[in-house]
Amino acid sequence: MDTVTRPRILVVGAGFAGVECVRRLERKLAPHEADVTLVTPFAYQLYLPLLPQVASGVLTPQSIALSLRRSRKYRTRIIPGGAIGVDLRSKVCVIRTITDKIVNERYDYIVLAPGSVTRTFDIPGLTEYAFGMKTLAEAAYIRDHVISQLDLADASDDPAERAARLQFVVVGGGYAGTETAACLQRLTHAAVQRYPHLDPGLIKWHLIDIAPKLMPELGDKLGRSAQEILKRRGIEVSLGVSIAKAGPEEVTFTDGRVVPTHTLIWTAGVVASPLIATLGAETVKGRLAVTSEMCLPGHDGVFALGDSAAVPDLAKGDGAVCPPTAQHAMRQGRKVADNVMAALRGQSLQPYEHKDLGLVVDLGGKDAVSKPLGIELRGLPAQVVARGYHWSALRTNVAKARVMTNWLLNAVAGDDFVRTGFQARKPARLKDFEYTDSYLTPEEVRERVEGRTAGSL
Repeated sequence: MDTVTRPRILVVGAGFAGVECVRRLERKLAPHEADVTLVTPFAYQLYLPLLPQVASGVLTPQSIALSLRRSRKYRTRIIPGGAIGVDLRSKVCVIRTITDKIVNERYDYIVLAPGSVTRTFDIPGLTEYAFGMKTLAEAAYIRDHVISQLDLADASDDPAERAARLQFVVVGGGYAGTETAACLQRLTHAAVQRYPHLDPGLIKWHLIDIAPKLMPELGDKLGRSAQEILKRRGIEVSLGVSIAKAGPEEVTFTDGRVVPTHTLIWTAGVVASPLIATLGAETVKGRLAVTSEMCLPGHDGVFALGDSAAVPDLAKGDGAVCPPTAQHAMRQGRKVADNVMAALRGQSLQPYEHKDLGLVVDLGGKDAVSKPLGIELRGLPAQVVARGYHWSALRTNVAKARVMTNWLLNAVAGDDFVRTGFQARKPARLKDFEYTDSYLTPEEVRERVEGRTAGSL
């Protein structure tokens, strides 16, 4: 009896790009046409733009973690782990499961959407003492940490310790850093009212960036508006400045200032997942060089998109590549799914093209700056646009209901300032959350595949 093996489609990553691809494949691809497998450590899609609101307690973690198993047409096999290497020649993906077992997964078509990791530099103490803002666990941990600093400062009899615990430093003047500083400053400003022994004037937030402008993508006027809002709240914004070194109780700026603090949050950009380096293929500033159809030249059945791929931006032209934003990743995911199905069926592939819809920045409360379709907005209108965009972009009605309920409850009742005790006894910094040291070299991938190709799940 002959056994017909269906083509195997392997999708790496459950971010905006990967999930949109999988969902479209489930809707448009007949079950007998191919088997679909997704590699991800967690069976949820994280709505990353709202992480600062989880860190500040406006939203619960569950509200922005969208379960992948709620789809009515769900049939994708999920491997709980992370891809740590890909052998393009043998068409094998090496995966480390959440139990640290290493397995080889064969594929006929692979969609690489592993996303990005926090960009770090060789700064003494950075990875040991800084927090990131890239994962759900980091956001939950930072909330606990910030509230614990208020608790410890309130209980301390040492003025120096109290002052150090009430100073907070955020590095990165992009969207993530600006929103993180703005949202957490609102949290501490509201919380300190419940600490009668603390002087609110001791709480100081610093936002620093090596760039000369805050969020330059917004333009000069909106960037200045955002900076004015932050300064009005008491956040000290320092541009043209970065970190020289970090320690457990102080941070040294490149301008010579030494700030006593127990809280350093690093959001100074992202880089493509280290998985891309395991392919040994051409890259553009670390992102995989692909065609406008999001194919890897010279390798049939290999597609890449999202933060880890340098997808040509046909709408802009002049050799531009698409920025690593959610709106591009979602649309690329759908287009890649169409192109995978076209390749499977022997049809022609279509290029990706999308005109940027604009940018939104939620600074908490009634403060926001937005630039939808090139229209500059500030204040409440900008906030309506920002939250409206995020709410509509949530993939499930359950997530939309949770987020809207959280927003309304927070607006009416405020915050409870509760510490959950998340990893309370175990220090957790940037290096502990993103596992960037888990990836293989191209030589290790080849050695692994040649030595144990029978170890697939």
